[in-house]
Amino acid sequence: MRTPFTGVGTALVTPFTKSGALDEAAVRRLARRQIDAGIHFLAPCGTTGENPTLTDEERLRIIDILLEEAKGAVPILAGAGGYNTKEVIQLATEMERRGVSGFLSVTPYYNKPTQEGLYQHYKAFAASTSLPIVVYNVPGRTGVNVEVSTLVRLAELPNIVGVKEASGNVTQMCEICRAVPPEFIVLSGDDALTLPLMAVGGRGIISVASNEIPAEMVRMVEAAERNDFAAARQVHARILPLMLINFVEANPIPVKAAMAAMGLLEEAFRLPMVPPQPASREKIQNVLKDLGLVKAQRAALV
Repeated sequence: MRTPFTGVGTALVTPFTKSGALDEAAVRRLARRQIDAGIHFLAPCGTTGENPTLTDEERLRIIDILLEEAKGAVPILAGAGGYNTKEVIQLATEMERRGVSGFLSVTPYYNKPTQEGLYQHYKAFAASTSLPIVVYNVPGRTGVNVEVSTLVRLAELPNIVGVKEASGNVTQMCEICRAVPPEFIVLSGDDALTLPLMAVGGRGIISVASNEIPAEMVRMVEAAERNDFAAARQVHARILPLMLINFVEANPIPVKAAMAAMGLLEEAFRLPMVPPQPASREKIQNVLKDLGLVKAQRAALV
């Protein structure tokens, strides 16, 4: 039986209407598409979901919709993080009442806590809930890195169950896998580094690319889980251009532009996020065409 929050979790985009409202119908369609493709869990209200521009009401509405669509088929790892520990706990409490399976919690950002501050933040969060918490380490966005020694301390707390490691530092990833207990889940936060991480003990990915190609990401990761790295590498080599083009500009600009070209949602962002520049859009469209994700004539009209 699969351990919760291993395999492929989709860092869901948040679809908006052209007027800027939450597109609830699109949230439902995207959730259904993910579940039908065999995704292992859903991770809404994170970086890819434009979390900083969502209201708490919208976050909770997204959770309600996903729970309705999932009907228990896949766990919901809800995004609940931030730089105010008290507010993080308040939001997580509301999400827990609705029935989420756990939390993906980004480190406090902007106020740049010390390693002791990070530990105390997560310790307080963990004490407030019985649900599992996955630490989200993305120093390129938050300005602070969760060091290996801090993760080892956090792993001693019963409901701190894993880390989404998005430092981009392969050496640090290797050190984490070596240092934490075997049951502690180490997930990649970068699609392109999923296989390297799994080769040293990682358990999967919280993925941007699975918004576009959920079945392919599942195929790659499940092959790696079977230790069939030859098959996993074949999938990886084919979809690597998409993994990389998703970061030609700040996430989630490219992935939402790609999904719009694929007919999955309206291309709508909330400021300060804006549509991709023309040169980036052309690169995105070329990758989509090469992978057969859009027809050439459709991409030319976007």
